[in-house]
Amino acid sequence: MALEIITSDLLSPFRHGFFTRKGGASSGIYSGLNCGFGSSDQSEVVHINRARVAGALEARPEDLAGVNQVHSADAVAVDGPTSKPLPEADAVATATPGVVLMILTADCAPVLFADPQAGVVGAAHAAGSRASRRTRRMSASAPSTAARGACPTSSAPSTPCGSRGLPDG
Repeated sequence: MALEIITSDLLSPFRHGFFTRKGGASSGIYSGLNCGFGSSDQSEVVHINRARVAGALEARPEDLAGVNQVHSADAVAVDGPTSKPLPEADAVATATPGVVLMILTADCAPVLFADPQAGVVGAAHAAGSRASRRTRRMSASAPSTAARGACPTSSAPSTPCGSRGLPDG
């Protein structure tokens, strides 16, 4: 089964996607595209799912940059892929071409930001209705374009959304 990817013309020319559960290798309670290493899902299956997401964004799994999401207002800027231990934050941004930002959601809203003139992309995890409203207000006042994904049901595994910086050249 192929991955189901939702995109927005608002975020063009950046490669990006809000991914659903479809096309993942996980089974049981994690059935679908579970990309969360913090779950009890099989580590090798999570690696497979993350590789599928990276491939869909024309990248390699080692290009992924994410954060340890802690339901905070913290954000980090990265200039390359992140490794364990991941920084604790709920938003990540980059201006480095080829870095793939990843935010995981289950019952929270993913938000992707892009500023084509500055060549900057960002991904945020908006937990709860207050955070989601705050993130929308922030994005409305920022010199960028934002797209917000749908809030999946709380029984969903950690599915990703991601955005990739502009390719070199």
